[in-house]
Amino acid sequence: MNSSTYKPLASLLRPKSLDDYVGQSHLIGKQGTISKMLQQNACYSMVFWGPPGTGKTTLVHLIAEQLNADVIELSAISSGVKDIRAAIGEVDSNDLFSKQKVVFVDEIHRFNKSQQDAFLPYVESGHIILIGATTENPSFSINRALLSRLRVFILEKLSEVELAYLLRKAVVFLEERDKKAISVQENAMNSLVIHSNGDARSLLMSVEICADLAATTGEIDLDVVKKATGAKTLAFDKNGDHYYDLLSAFHKSVRGSSPDGALYWFCRLLKSGGDPLVIARRLLAIASEDIGNADPRALQVCLNSWDLYHRVGPSEGERALAQAVIYCSLAPKSNAVYAAFKKAQRMIDESPSLEVPHHLRNAPTSLAKEMGHGEGYRYAHNEPHAYAAGEAYLPKELAGEAFYHATDRGLEKQLSAKMEFLAELDAQAENRRKGGN
Repeated sequence: MNSSTYKPLASLLRPKSLDDYVGQSHLIGKQGTISKMLQQNACYSMVFWGPPGTGKTTLVHLIAEQLNADVIELSAISSGVKDIRAAIGEVDSNDLFSKQKVVFVDEIHRFNKSQQDAFLPYVESGHIILIGATTENPSFSINRALLSRLRVFILEKLSEVELAYLLRKAVVFLEERDKKAISVQENAMNSLVIHSNGDARSLLMSVEICADLAATTGEIDLDVVKKATGAKTLAFDKNGDHYYDLLSAFHKSVRGSSPDGALYWFCRLLKSGGDPLVIARRLLAIASEDIGNADPRALQVCLNSWDLYHRVGPSEGERALAQAVIYCSLAPKSNAVYAAFKKAQRMIDESPSLEVPHHLRNAPTSLAKEMGHGEGYRYAHNEPHAYAAGEAYLPKELAGEAFYHATDRGLEKQLSAKMEFLAELDAQAENRRKGGN
């Protein structure tokens, strides 16, 4: 086939109407939001948010066709503000017979602020229907002013049932086009569906390659599928949502004491090309934030795994990180340090700059001593239990305030008992001060 006339299978099977569209039944089903909107022959500016291969571009063109509107496609990579204005044209309020314009911007999150702002007057006036498509969270990637004028629709990965339907449809198309029978073994079909990971475009590309590899026999088995799909890749944009979703799943699995979940997401991050040292840093944060004083050894285990990674390289180093992942997953959990630190920070932000009590002040000079600095300070090492019972270490305005509340888990159980013991000594000292027994 001449390469100049070649069209990929995904393009050849692009649906011609909403009735042929596969997936997103929550949007275009009988009770779908977009279906209801089109039944009223009305449309508003919107953004489609979803992973690749879920039909964002196709849906835009089908909506435009339903509205009998012209489609203007803009590249978020090469179009500047002048290009946007030139493509859309000037607003002519006196032209009552001009066709509605649907402006489609794929990967709209790649537009910078000024480029996104260029759409505002056209969207505001209704001169255009702007439809953006993005794989990134619009809340973070689209300007607030523009986003407030757009309806956000979430497109979901296609289900295995929907993908299997597309696969069978593709096989029938290829059989009719090439005038030859194609047989797909059940395990090969399952492999193709699973490998596509909800991406219709990826599925159809794999089916097309399989058909080419099996051109002689027409038999698509598991070996053909493996040759067509190659090694499974899980690449992601290291600045994208999916990357941070994986990190989030990893962190929450460790926090939730699930070594299996933590190992799974750890390996997913590695297989996807994630930097092991990013994971090492996250483990250190977990050791402090989620384990804390319940098991202070977690910090050292994480540091040791990081150091070992540098000393022996990825092969053994990743195994050391896996060891730290399992240790942290099964370590007793406490966020008491995290909570105490945050509470102390809030207290400082919400209160004036309180004076240091005189007995806690430094007294390096005779003048400082004459001013009472350090007067009445009790040296804890010289007191019973190395504790100055009843001594105050906070400004008087914060007397009785408590930031750290140890849990009853791991080492913190002992720390909690120690704090209770010290509190009892304080209470006894207070009773003595008041003349009690």
